[in-house]
Amino acid sequence: MPLLALHDVGKSYGALKVTDGITLSVAEGETLGILGPNGAGKTTLFNLVSGDVPVDAGRIEYQGRDITRLKPHHRCRAGIGRSYQVPQPFGAMTVFENLVTAACFGGQLPERQAWLTAHEVLQETGLLPHANKPAGGLTLLNRKRLELARALATRPKLLLLDEIAGGLTEPEAQELVAELRRIKARGLTMVWIEHVVHALLSIADRLFVIDFGRKLAEGPPQAVMADPQVRRVYMGLEAA
Repeated sequence: MPLLALHDVGKSYGALKVTDGITLSVAEGETLGILGPNGAGKTTLFNLVSGDVPVDAGRIEYQGRDITRLKPHHRCRAGIGRSYQVPQPFGAMTVFENLVTAACFGGQLPERQAWLTAHEVLQETGLLPHANKPAGGLTLLNRKRLELARALATRPKLLLLDEIAGGLTEPEAQELVAELRRIKARGLTMVWIEHVVHALLSIADRLFVIDFGRKLAEGPPQAVMADPQVRRVYMGLEAA
């Protein structure tokens, strides 16, 4: 049984089909990379899985349970954590307070356990030296780390990452990828949307490519990137 399964999922805004009949599954412990040009429907797909927007068609299953109509906070508490493309910390709160809040309200942990979890995540993501700094004053790299850390503080079984390497320099992206590789090594299931293709290829077990809301290709990373249709859609993106 897959950890996550989408069955013919669709979302439209008026006449525009943002996702159109998407069917995919994610096995426990797998890292699935999602690629597609801007406007392909990638973030909308995440919003459907996290419950931020309702589906118009199809169904979503998590751990064998139909969660299609489940509220976002219930999905989070069931173990679906996510980051956002644009970091959204509580800027006036410290980094540590952001994590405690995520652990308490997203993970429903008691206060003492939330503090311990926040400390563990600070260490895991390299944010411990910044624990008492206001989140709004962090560099982009550390805001991206905090976005990852807040999702991890909810103790997810499934982690959704939305362009977490976007906007970073090459050395910064390499730092973040190294952290994600350590997270992958402990068995956490991840679905990762990314335009920094070489970063995604270094971690993903499988790729799923969408274009105009529909599946374009799916399979092992090297085979997918060699697919003529994928190469046509990406025209030079491999060199990015």
